Amino acid sequence: MNAPVRMAAPPIHIEACSKWYGQVLGIQDITLTVKQGVVGLLGPNGAGKTTLMKLLAGLLRPSRGRALLFGLPVIDDLQVRRRLGYAPEHEGVYDELTAREFVTLMAELSGVPRARARDQASAALVDIGLENAIDRRLHGFSKGMRQRTKLASALVHDPDVILLDEPLTGCDPVARANIIARIRALAAAGKTIVISSHVLYEVEALTQEIVLVHRGRVLAEGNVYRIRELIDQHPHRVRIECDRPRELAARVLGEEHVVRVQFEDGAVEIETRSPDRLYDAIPRIVLDAGLAVRSLGSPDDNMQAVFDYLTTATPSKPGKPQKGGK
Repeated sequence: MNAPVRMAAPPIHIEACSKWYGQVLGIQDITLTVKQGVVGLLGPNGAGKTTLMKLLAGLLRPSRGRALLFGLPVIDDLQVRRRLGYAPEHEGVYDELTAREFVTLMAELSGVPRARARDQASAALVDIGLENAIDRRLHGFSKGMRQRTKLASALVHDPDVILLDEPLTGCDPVARANIIARIRALAAAGKTIVISSHVLYEVEALTQEIVLVHRGRVLAEGNVYRIRELIDQHPHRVRIECDRPRELAARVLGEEHVVRVQFEDGAVEIETRSPDRLYDAIPRIVLDAGLAVRSLGSPDDNMQAVFDYLTTATPSKPGKPQKGGK
């Protein structure tokens, strides 16, 4: 008789986790599984993102539930924690140290043998674009340089899971581009990366896989375009610039799924309860009428629209996250 095949545990699994700080709720009853790749943890300040990050990093013990890395409790297993890299939101660097000294120290604390720690620290700093500042003291670093140093310290021991809490805050465009490129390369190499942010376009530059957190709960998770399917009952807007917007509006109003049209500056904005049907109808209408279309787009095709809707809509089952697919 063949032995049953054991499925590999996911890199990250949070099971019914809650965390209280006295009478203050940090997160409540979150269950979440994260697989390989980049996942964006999105929410306003105070939503519970940092609490969730610290639970995953083993820096906090859940008040209830479990936080697992590769099927093992991260807070109790040293070997599992050595597979983890963490860059916190707030700086914890030592200003009197050089970048190389600081990252070397972090490498040793993460289990890298002393004989290799310095070389790995140098390589990590070069990879993140700080080769010209390796031996400068941290007290003279800009915010962007400090962010990159934190990232190097999180990566120096080649972890399998990487947690980055607001990694792009305060970065100039050069530092931002460098960090984004490094994160993309890590994802392509098979790492699991969780990035928290309250700035939606930052995460859009890295991934379409998102987890929306609000008031300590997961509102929705999955691919942002699949999450949009959750709001089919919410009118979706499409804006079309053309040579005869009034004729376009008159023809579009004949579609039963269109609920409103509005004119503005040579364009018509259409609201529909069925975006797919509208996008199918537009080419037919444009060709039949012989219209010259200059542009077509939607102000709702971004994560800000999804987030705004889900944080203002009344959920049918309070506390239960909505699934957008993985």
